[in-house]
Amino acid sequence: MTTDAALSASSLPATMKAVVAKSDGSGPDVIERPVPKPAHGEVLIKVAAAGVNGADLSQALGRYPVPPGATDILGLEASGEIVALGDGVRSWKVGDKVCALLVGGGYAQYVNVPAVQCLPAPKELSLVEAAALPECVITVWLNVFELGALKPGENVLLHGGSSGIGTTAIQMARAFGSRAYATAGSAEKCRRCTELGATFAVDYSQEDFGAAIEREAGKASMDVILDMVGGDYVMRNAKLLAHGGKLVLIAAKKGSKVEIDYQAFTEKDARLTGSRLRPRPIAEKGRLVAAVHKAVWPLIEDGRFKPVIDKTFPLTEAAAAHVYMAGPHIGKILLTL
Repeated sequence: MTTDAALSASSLPATMKAVVAKSDGSGPDVIERPVPKPAHGEVLIKVAAAGVNGADLSQALGRYPVPPGATDILGLEASGEIVALGDGVRSWKVGDKVCALLVGGGYAQYVNVPAVQCLPAPKELSLVEAAALPECVITVWLNVFELGALKPGENVLLHGGSSGIGTTAIQMARAFGSRAYATAGSAEKCRRCTELGATFAVDYSQEDFGAAIEREAGKASMDVILDMVGGDYVMRNAKLLAHGGKLVLIAAKKGSKVEIDYQAFTEKDARLTGSRLRPRPIAEKGRLVAAVHKAVWPLIEDGRFKPVIDKTFPLTEAAAAHVYMAGPHIGKILLTL
């Protein structure tokens, strides 16, 4: 550890507030934990804000096992200031403002993270706003632009268009020259989707989304579909895919076990795929972080993308934030310190 880093680390408190899942699976619990020390290749961040994600809610309810070796502290993304460096870190210095993709630990006053999983906090955003970036931006980049291979001029259908991922994907698709179509659960949510740049948004609570998309864009018109619903949506999505289209699954709110007619995919030379971000190796996460820094950060700098933040809660009100996220909201929910 360098001299400056050692001095910074020596001035840190011994303990911190952190949020873990209650042992009975009834939600998040605020506890005291030792402040972690950065290992080789890691930095220690004094957290300014942390993003609330669906995986946090599932973990707090005992439905999402923690990956081997990961902390049980909730939180998959955070922003803040680097206050200590582990051995071997040359890319950052104490005092740098960053946001980071985490395997866990963001719901705390301090979190250690591999240096390669950090991004510079954009000057165009507040440090709190920056906490809304890593999980959503990297998820969209991986699934829509890498696995889905969305190209300029193509159509993408985004289920959950008013979610953190949806609002991110709409803006990124538009910025890269593609047409975004979205589904959402109310007229207000659909209005926000079109304000953000969606070509069309359908209220699935009032109208069959498949019929509405076919009416607006044509039959078999979607080059990429990003689905976090699963269940019967899988085959309904397959009908909308264009020749060579890709259906990418990232969650299954309506169930992961479905009956699939493979001909719906083979006759179109279509692809069905999916991914998980949290269990990926550090090196792969570092690659994705570098890719979004190169491709997406310029969009923030020139004003073509900005995270949509619905509401913030203090860290100690994590339980209330989880209840709020389980209800209707538009964009990201953050915990602040």
